Amino acid sequence: MASFLCLTINMPETKTYEIASDKKLTVDVDVKSSKETPPLSFTTVPTTPPHTPPDDGTSSEIPGKALSPEISLESTTQLEGKSDEDLPTASTNNSETQSKTHDTLPIPTPQVHDGTKDEVVTAAADAHELQSKAEPEDALQNPTIQIEDKSDCAAIQDPINGYQDTIATSPTITNAPQAAYSLNPATRLKFKLQHTTDLIVCPGVYDGLSARIAEAVGFETLYMTGAGSTASMLGMADLGIASRDDMVRNADMIANLNSHNFELIADMDTGYGGPVTITQTVKQYIRANVAAFHIEDQVLTKRCGHLSGKKVVTNDVYLSRIRAARAAIDHEHADIQLIARTDANQQLGYDECMVRLKAARDCGADVGLLEGFKTKEEAARAVKELAPWPLLLNIVENGHSPLITVEEAREMGFRIMIFSFAGLAPAYMAMKAAYEKLRYEGITGIQGSGVGPRVLFDVCGLQDAVEVDANAGGEDYKGMI
Repeated sequence: MASFLCLTINMPETKTYEIASDKKLTVDVDVKSSKETPPLSFTTVPTTPPHTPPDDGTSSEIPGKALSPEISLESTTQLEGKSDEDLPTASTNNSETQSKTHDTLPIPTPQVHDGTKDEVVTAAADAHELQSKAEPEDALQNPTIQIEDKSDCAAIQDPINGYQDTIATSPTITNAPQAAYSLNPATRLKFKLQHTTDLIVCPGVYDGLSARIAEAVGFETLYMTGAGSTASMLGMADLGIASRDDMVRNADMIANLNSHNFELIADMDTGYGGPVTITQTVKQYIRANVAAFHIEDQVLTKRCGHLSGKKVVTNDVYLSRIRAARAAIDHEHADIQLIARTDANQQLGYDECMVRLKAARDCGADVGLLEGFKTKEEAARAVKELAPWPLLLNIVENGHSPLITVEEAREMGFRIMIFSFAGLAPAYMAMKAAYEKLRYEGITGIQGSGVGPRVLFDVCGLQDAVEVDANAGGEDYKGMI
């Protein structure tokens, strides 16, 4: 006796796969085009003669992000008098298969009970084959991910091959426990945005020491400021002078100081070129372990968002940047969060900012950022108009926007709040005061503060370095601590 299954998938075209086991089972994949993808269904169908669809020379294999949808199982049917050789091989059935859902399990391990034995065989979706006596993995080990159809930019995806036919919005994590404790910082930040309502407060950092101090204080998410990075690395003003290599190098260093303890949101300016350049930049940020980045609509010869005279590109050019960034993320199957920033408020006004941010959201941006609010009321209005899409608020004390406190931002409904100059400005003030004291009084004023080499080195991981050496059997730092 033998059995076979029919698997119905909502997709742009029909695909067929042969599943081998101790008993031959045929899987018919009936593909129907639809915006809403219902659960996949395994159900028994009568055998049909083998059929090979005509080769039209086309292919829908577009790289994309594989999903893990839910499937439902129907009981199998015994086929009397049929040997294994009598059963058809892979076939195509273009008629819609309907079944009632009984049990729901996540791919890749659906259970199929044979009608003649007390036996369970498992369907491995990624290899397209059934294996005997395998138990389904726990749902927590196979988090189910689904696409939120936020707009016309959302894609229908093939859960087996991972192909998609359009740029997709970021998948939603629906099985949260595993993501909450992920070692990947981008996945952790994504979880916070999708499964909490907390306001994520980020101090601005610009080098290794400022990042170490922020971590030691207890911040879980840091922001690498472009202005601070340019000033620290190059000693130059934020006028678009820092190159892509400068920013990637700094982000890589900061993000990997201790990626288990904090996530890094990084400035990506304009993406440093057109779609091809932006694609490469995004991939480099992903490899650098950055959790999120913002990309803006200023011209390439940009300037700090709190300087006068800013100019922005057209909306079409801006959206091409967003699409390129989204496509690069999807191609890499990454969880890095895409933050769409607009600086159009100064030149074109609030209404144009709303047009741009809504379009960026529809093309797959995970978070929005309107730079340079003119009033607190304008900030609160933006949150309401774009809800429930999360917004980031950039605070630059003594800049062009009013000061909004953490509590005020939380009440307005912002999801991320960055203080770009939280490290740079105090560092400037403290160093300037110490240098002036040394210049005019001959002392720095540090004596008696308790801050010496050991304090600074402890913040920078001295204990960890000594432990690594000792655990490896080294004696280089023995007796140092």
